[in-house]
Amino acid sequence: MIEVIKFTISLLPVLTFLLILIVLDSFKLVRLRMILLALMAGCLAAVFSAFINHFFLSEYKINVLIFGRYLAPLIEESLKILFIFYLIHANKIGFMVDGAILGFATGTGFAFIENVYYLGALDSANILLWIIRGFGTAVMHGGTVALGAIITKSLLDRNPKKRFILYIPGFLVAICFHSFFNHFILPPVFMTLMQLILLPLVIVFIYWQSENLLREWLEIGFDVDVWLLEQINTGTFSQTKIGNYLLSLTNKFSGEIMADMLCYLRLHLELAIRAKGILLMKEAGFPAVMDSEIKEKFEEMKFLEKSIGKTGKLALAPILHSSGQELWQIYTLGKS
Repeated sequence: MIEVIKFTISLLPVLTFLLILIVLDSFKLVRLRMILLALMAGCLAAVFSAFINHFFLSEYKINVLIFGRYLAPLIEESLKILFIFYLIHANKIGFMVDGAILGFATGTGFAFIENVYYLGALDSANILLWIIRGFGTAVMHGGTVALGAIITKSLLDRNPKKRFILYIPGFLVAICFHSFFNHFILPPVFMTLMQLILLPLVIVFIYWQSENLLREWLEIGFDVDVWLLEQINTGTFSQTKIGNYLLSLTNKFSGEIMADMLCYLRLHLELAIRAKGILLMKEAGFPAVMDSEIKEKFEEMKFLEKSIGKTGKLALAPILHSSGQELWQIYTLGKS
């Protein structure tokens, strides 16, 4: 019975905070399947970390204190954040909101495996120890990945060129926060209390800011997409600046390719408007119903992508303003 109590105390806080983040998500951006995948990725990261940590400690006889303060944070944060970086790179994380949820879920999975290990390794009935592990260490593991995801997504959204160097700051913040926690500058109880107050406040503040930005993007982006689609459908597209830009490409592409590019632009706008509409309906609490034409439009869009090629897509990029959010909304609609 005491084992169940210790395990519950050590994991309940981090699970509760993850649930709070999910509930606060007004737009319900993250699916349960993605959260479960993030939890599994965190579990795998913990298993690999255990083997790597054991290898370094046994083979190189590194001082345990030095290892815990510097090498362990580097190894563990590298493995934890790898899954999140993959999701960001693949445009499966569109906003900081879903980055925070999936990042914290990954850290939660890591904390779960770590606490299972320590439950067997530490033969201690001291409830305070497990309170510290639950409110301190477990929340730390979730918080570091969430912060790393938020910072990385923010930097990439502000820079059109998705350079590898933009992934480094978030990664370093996660490592530094983990290392600071492992230094135990203050007594464990005070460190736990400080982290329990500051870390959730920082994440929730950024979380709310991200939701506000999302609302602004939805309102502005929706109006722009509707206006542009209307210009195409009414035949007045050529009188706009965007239409003039497209006409300037006629000397670089054949007539057939130009026709496909215009069709591709129209489909992209239709799907983008539909995706934004789904988000707005979710925020208002209404179920989002998919129509049968969506699948056909995606199939046509894939065909057109092959037809216009990479050069054609690059030429359309200034019109489509294909930022992470634009690509993400199309991806979301396709998975709905």
